[in-house]
Amino acid sequence: MDKKLEDLKVLIDSNTIQKRIEEVADSINSNYNKYEILNVICILKGAVMFYTELAKHLKMPVKMEFISLSSYGNSTHSSGKVKSLNLSLPTYENENILIVEDIIDTGLTLDFLIRFIKQNCRAKNVELAVLFDKKCARKYNIKPDYAAFDIDDKFIVGFGLDYQEYYRNLDFVGYFE
Repeated sequence: MDKKLEDLKVLIDSNTIQKRIEEVADSINSNYNKYEILNVICILKGAVMFYTELAKHLKMPVKMEFISLSSYGNSTHSSGKVKSLNLSLPTYENENILIVEDIIDTGLTLDFLIRFIKQNCRAKNVELAVLFDKKCARKYNIKPDYAAFDIDDKFIVGFGLDYQEYYRNLDFVGYFE
């Protein structure tokens, strides 16, 4: 592997990430009735750490779902195509859905998923929460409803984000120069 942990520069420390996740959860909590079910969909693998930390702070009844999509493979750039590894979802007729993703850059994966959910799940409401919003890379007209951080054009790893499946386990986010 050409990218080594000792070469990683810390971009956002663990405490800052945790604080922002709590603030995002507070925003979500203020937009939903505390008795209303929220179906929260995690896009594996990258969003799992953000997803679990976020879910701990949600005050309404939460139903958790997991799907697996990919547009990167082992590259640092999008392939331009979404690969569905597991996209089995129940029907959410007249229910609220919150999609949780690690990062939105081009918007390809989320455009695909949101269209899929709207066409197949009959949900009342579909919202999007992301840990990182990389607006400079956007190619699709997708805006997250909740974003913990805006990010410049850096390839970042940690807190679920990976480089060739490595570094997801870090409790901070960093980048390689």
